[in-house]
Amino acid sequence: MKTIDFETLQANAARLIGKQWMLITAGTPGDFNCMTASWGGLGYLWNRPVAFVFVRPNRHTRGYIDANPSFTLSFMPESYRKDLLFCGRNSGKDVDKMANTALNPITTESGLVAYEDADLVLECRKMFCTSMQEADFLDWSEVSPQWYAEDNPLHLLYICEITATLTR
Repeated sequence: MKTIDFETLQANAARLIGKQWMLITAGTPGDFNCMTASWGGLGYLWNRPVAFVFVRPNRHTRGYIDANPSFTLSFMPESYRKDLLFCGRNSGKDVDKMANTALNPITTESGLVAYEDADLVLECRKMFCTSMQEADFLDWSEVSPQWYAEDNPLHLLYICEITATLTR
C-alpha cells in the first residue's frame, strides 16, 4: 500500500462508510479484533483530518479500542462483503474471525493492524470519546424505536485524527 495525503483522497465518504462499510480494527498484531461498521464520517475538526465512528459499548472490539491509542479503518472491495457480514454478526469473543474469513491481516509501518486487500486504510489516533445519552437527542421518538431497544445500548462516539491514509 502507498501513503497519500488525506486531502487528495477522491472517495465519497457517504458511499465508503454507508454502502461499502468498514472494518474497525484495534489491538496489536498479536492480539486484535475487528468489527464491521457502517456509521461514521470523515472531515475536518480542530484543524486536522478526522474520522468519527460509532461503537456500541457492549461490542468486543470496544475493549481493544479503549486499550490502545490508535486503530484502523479498512475499506474492502465488494468481493469481501460476505466477510464483512461475518465480522458484523459474530463476536471475536466467540469465534476466530480471521480463521472464518478470507481477511489477511497485515501490520502497517506504524504497527497497526489492517488488511492486505483493503482498497483504503485510515490510521486513526483517538482524540475524543463520549457516550450518547437519551437526553441529548432532539427527537428521541424518531430514533429510538428503530435503533435502540433494551438489548441495544446507545453508542459511544469516537473522534480520531487521521494520521495516515493508505491506498492500493
